Amino acid sequence: MKHVTVRNLLISLLVLTLLSLTGCWSSKEIEDLGLVVGTSLDLDTQEESREESAGQAGGPPRRDRITITNQFVTAETTGKGTKNASSQPKAYNNVSETGDAILPTLRNMILRIEKRAFDEHSKVIIIGGDLARTLDLQKILDFFIREQEMRPSCLLLIAQNRASQTLDSKKPMEVPAFKLVEMTHGHGRTTKILPPATLTKIEGKLHSGTSFLLQNVVSSANGDIKFEGAAVIEGKTRKLRGFLNEKELEGLTWITGEGKGGLVKSVDKKTGEPIIYEVLSMKSKIKPRVDGNNISFKIEIESEGRIAEHWVVSEKTIETDFLKRAEKAAEEEVERLVEHVLDKIQHEYKTDVAGFGNRLRIAYPHVWKAVKKDWDQTFSEVPIRYEVNLTIKDYGTADE
Repeated sequence: MKHVTVRNLLISLLVLTLLSLTGCWSSKEIEDLGLVVGTSLDLDTQEESREESAGQAGGPPRRDRITITNQFVTAETTGKGTKNASSQPKAYNNVSETGDAILPTLRNMILRIEKRAFDEHSKVIIIGGDLARTLDLQKILDFFIREQEMRPSCLLLIAQNRASQTLDSKKPMEVPAFKLVEMTHGHGRTTKILPPATLTKIEGKLHSGTSFLLQNVVSSANGDIKFEGAAVIEGKTRKLRGFLNEKELEGLTWITGEGKGGLVKSVDKKTGEPIIYEVLSMKSKIKPRVDGNNISFKIEIESEGRIAEHWVVSEKTIETDFLKRAEKAAEEEVERLVEHVLDKIQHEYKTDVAGFGNRLRIAYPHVWKAVKKDWDQTFSEVPIRYEVNLTIKDYGTADE
């Protein structure tokens, strides 16, 4: 009798478990959703809409307005809802709306779309340069950081021109938001692309008041998009200070030692022919020094690499004299890159985006406490020395 009771109890528990698996109260049918995969934000440049935001005479002051574009991927745009996918002109659908706050503007998109916007698959947010210069990034991103549907791993980029243009493509099956994410993966093979900056990483920098870089993306008239340098975000204002070009970004990567791969193109002094050094490893140490009231830094850069290409056909790569010349030429090129970008961030932008202040904070916390309030100004005046040591460990199989 006891065994029967236990068996009945187990059967009852099994039935209840099966019933709980027959459905989900929070399920969302994909056919009913508009999956947001990318979002762009631009400063509204339409004068009439700016006048409307001022309200009537005696009303609240005029606020800057933001044009938000959501890139949707649905069953229809991907061809899953049709028999002939090739008949679809685009693999995405862009919807734009303008307002002076993020959430009300996004909610107004409900008036123009038939599907529920779903952000859990959002991949990237692109902010236009004009907007980043005008408004505090913490205000712009506040909604996205708070929104529970938004993934913390969502990437953040700055567009040198209109951000919405980076979400357009003339290729029928291309989704620009996906392409931008895939392009960031190239940072492991070049010093011209920054490591991906996610919402989580940027949130900490915004709250700390630290200056930082964001990957810059540009779009051309024919719809092509390209990573081109980096945007300098000033920690105190949390606004766009300016841009670094590709060479300047390379120099900064050598200073921080955050590169995983890349190339150094130098010229052999003896023959005038190009030599290409490929980075296999890179590391950098920023060493602060305090002498009384004087602060200075020394950067020690080390790298191991290989000769990936050279046009000096008159000599063999394995010869010691040639290897020393190649190392020296690559070192001098890295020194030029470092010197140029230091001059840019110290004397033109007066913004520490390389982490010098953080190294000072760790090594001399009491000194940092005294200078952190006006650190960017102090940084623009401190002397910085650098030393570069590159070692060629491999030269391929051509001369074996």
